[in-house]
Amino acid sequence: MPPSAFISYSWDDEAHKEWVRRLAERLRADGVDVTLDRWATVPGDQLPAFMERAIRENQFIVIVCTPRYKTRSDAREGGVGYEGDIMAAEVMTRQNHRKFVPVLRTGAWLEASPSWLTGKYYIDLSGSPYAEQSYLDLARTLLGIRETAPPIGRPMATINSSTSREPEPSQPTASSDFDDIKITRIIVEEVTEPRNDGTDGSALYSIPFALSRQPPSEWAILFLDAWDRPFHYTTMHRPGIASVRGSTVTLNGTTIEEVARYHRNTLQLAVDEANRRYLELQRKQQQLREREMLQREGHRKKVEDVSRDIKFD
Repeated sequence: MPPSAFISYSWDDEAHKEWVRRLAERLRADGVDVTLDRWATVPGDQLPAFMERAIRENQFIVIVCTPRYKTRSDAREGGVGYEGDIMAAEVMTRQNHRKFVPVLRTGAWLEASPSWLTGKYYIDLSGSPYAEQSYLDLARTLLGIRETAPPIGRPMATINSSTSREPEPSQPTASSDFDDIKITRIIVEEVTEPRNDGTDGSALYSIPFALSRQPPSEWAILFLDAWDRPFHYTTMHRPGIASVRGSTVTLNGTTIEEVARYHRNTLQLAVDEANRRYLELQRKQQQLREREMLQREGHRKKVEDVSRDIKFD
């Protein structure tokens, strides 16, 4: 299931409401199930009940902060004030601080953040246009794919023992057996047909791409990770639609027009990144093999040296 998020904001003016709508649309395009009041309510609905459900049932609350939002929240005015009461109560009773993600839209942070948000790590989307890296920070936070610390290794794993006096392993070059993999063409004859039955996504179909050769399994994993989390991408990027089977990459759920306008560059980026990371993986594996070989040779030499001094007569 995709992560869910509710956007809390004040109706400052039509331009601000439109900005919030576009942000919600982009997050949904990037895999976040966003709830927005203008999409989820109709005349006759109980708005307090809707706000309570939205705040309590969604995994995240994205709080779009402006000076007007702060004023209404601190004064407990209108819907923003009511939402502020519910959110502050959740933080106090459940200590779930990371559920509430502040976003700065206009003004300085101290002028735009409600009192209960002071001191929180916020995401700055105040530019016009806002910084792409800041949006990436927001998207990765909601998708749960922020950068994490690498695993902890063995003590002194990267440091040679000073007593072994063994030479530092040389930096091997990447294996000459691996040539970069490339996308050679669209396999036109295997492109599927859209259902076009009026349901969501029925206009989309699958498009396969031929690779220059069948990649190693590790390369396929690296490619899929690079596709799902590219360094840069368009608003039409869709994580999770790529697959690799044999010497074919397939985008499941797109159109040929989207490939031409958006996905071609991202595919190329993902292939290049998979090639680079696979070569780096080979280099590290080679380093590990050489280090292990040196350790074995050093151990055997030590055993042989000490054995010469052990007498049994």
